[in-house]
Amino acid sequence: MMTLDSKIPPGPLETKWDRRRFTEKLVSPGNKRRLNIIVVGTGLAGASAASTLGQLGYQVKCFCAQDSPRRAHSIAAQGGINAAKNYQDDGDSVARLFYDTLKGGDFRSREANVYRLAQVSTQIIDQCVALGVPFAREYGGQLANRSFGGVQVARTFYCRGQTGQQLLLGAYSALCWQIERGQVTMHPRTEMLDLIVIDGHARGIVVRDLVTGQMTAHMAQAVVLATGGYGNVYYRSTNAGGCNVTATYRAWKQGAAFANPCFTQIHPTAIPPADTHQAKLTLMSESLRNDGRLWVPIAPADRRFPEEIPLSERDYFLERRYPRFGNLVPRDVASRAVKAMCDEGRGVGPGGHGVYLDFADVIERQGLEVVRERYGNLFEMYQRITSEDAYRVPMRIYPAPHYTMGGLWVDYNLMSTIPGLFVIGEANFADHGANRLGASSLMQGLADGYFILPYTMGHYLASAPPSSLAEEQRASCAAVERVTGRVATLLRGNGRRTAASFHLEVGKILWDHCGMARSRTGLTGALEAIPALREEFWRDVAVPGSGEAFNQELEYAGRVADFLEFAELLCHDALHREESCGAHFREEYQTTDGEPQRDDDRFAHVAAWEYRRNDSPVLHKEPLVFEFVQPTTRNYQ
Repeated sequence: MMTLDSKIPPGPLETKWDRRRFTEKLVSPGNKRRLNIIVVGTGLAGASAASTLGQLGYQVKCFCAQDSPRRAHSIAAQGGINAAKNYQDDGDSVARLFYDTLKGGDFRSREANVYRLAQVSTQIIDQCVALGVPFAREYGGQLANRSFGGVQVARTFYCRGQTGQQLLLGAYSALCWQIERGQVTMHPRTEMLDLIVIDGHARGIVVRDLVTGQMTAHMAQAVVLATGGYGNVYYRSTNAGGCNVTATYRAWKQGAAFANPCFTQIHPTAIPPADTHQAKLTLMSESLRNDGRLWVPIAPADRRFPEEIPLSERDYFLERRYPRFGNLVPRDVASRAVKAMCDEGRGVGPGGHGVYLDFADVIERQGLEVVRERYGNLFEMYQRITSEDAYRVPMRIYPAPHYTMGGLWVDYNLMSTIPGLFVIGEANFADHGANRLGASSLMQGLADGYFILPYTMGHYLASAPPSSLAEEQRASCAAVERVTGRVATLLRGNGRRTAASFHLEVGKILWDHCGMARSRTGLTGALEAIPALREEFWRDVAVPGSGEAFNQELEYAGRVADFLEFAELLCHDALHREESCGAHFREEYQTTDGEPQRDDDRFAHVAAWEYRRNDSPVLHKEPLVFEFVQPTTRNYQ
């Protein structure tokens, strides 16, 4: 029977993390040299974890599907990283960052985890500066800050519109140092296809070499998954094309609980798609809402050019509806408001799927060069994609799937329900609740990798039971055989449809019925349509080529097969949660003015799902106990 023990330390909120670090068992430096750790993923969470564990003396094997660790999707993050430094003297503090994050997630996350994240945030900036990350600075040399949605202070550190890239390069440099020292062995162009479990403990992984097709098993004393989120289950999202659910989903099938999969964030500021078959959407950073103003024409179906519409005929709808926060409301709030404007027929651009993000006021007030200095690369990217100059005409933006707050369940030590399997960054569910505030994903990834996992990993390794060589050989051979059989089944597919066509179809089902809005009727229909589509996939998919060579169609088909199974779990979770909270908006549960309506009596819990072969997943609940902050109505008006 699966049990959910969060292992939260007792005592005051401010001392829980210090208490945990003091009571954790340690591994001596001499013993660390004899311990092997596998890290899957080289984004901010994976690279920071691998480099830090290597620096501590562990022998680390690090795997990524890209040709280089610096191609991880973390590089795409644009706007910034939060930290409670209070450089602006505007009232920020660890307590305020904790409260803003808890409230931003609509009180659906653990207090202890969120407070620790706020505490650690101050260390992250110092670490990154030491690694050479070129944060923006004020004239006098002090690090600059700007605001993001859902807060009323400026706590976001940034590198123009390239923050993720610069942070990843910093983590990559630390990783390269450990590779040079021989503490980390890098395995690029490899994809994890299964988890090896021995006597209930995670002991290794099976990977496929994406160039040669060779299947191999790698064993270790612990496994770390830092494989990101599953936003591409929607087919069209702001995620890189290679982002997938395979590693976490395969771990789920080996016994790791999957928590809150329905908590999927829709980002309000993406460039609208050009056509229905476009596979990738481009994000326009939330930082643009610092200075850009969202508006639509007051009159429906107004097709005039934006410069021809006078101020009196414009609706600055976020400023009108949320006067306290204006354009800097949280992402879920802004996304629903944008969708509402388009549903009313007041959307702009092709098909009416867009609203204006206008910078005319700030350009007039502060000058073109100031805007160019803050956001220049974002404006260049927008112009390359749309052929429009956003310095002269407003951007057009529309919501798109972006980040996933759900993920594998972990305790306070970042360990899953499988002992020895640690999950960090976006791959776990831990810190953001039902909605992530902007600039907090980079914060969480680096907090987990640099400052949390290195402490908690040692406690597990100090007491983990050893496994025998015979057990490891038997388990690894069985796992390789299992994965090889699955790949062979895919290659036997000689149907008429591509994997991409199935991905597009399941993505549309989810977008229509489990996207920005959900309902019992829609979710029930999706749960009928997805299994039928999955059956058709295995009957009619075409996978050309072989498994003994470079074969991107095979890679993709395997990921789509996992999406087709995971989509059903996502809808089960959304159907179970009969409330609206954060990014999970059930149409049956809303206030009279269209705001989400939580049900704290029935759903103040983490929904953790257990895999059951040939049966529906089993729900386990971790109650969310609020000792220090009482949940209130999340009001940004």
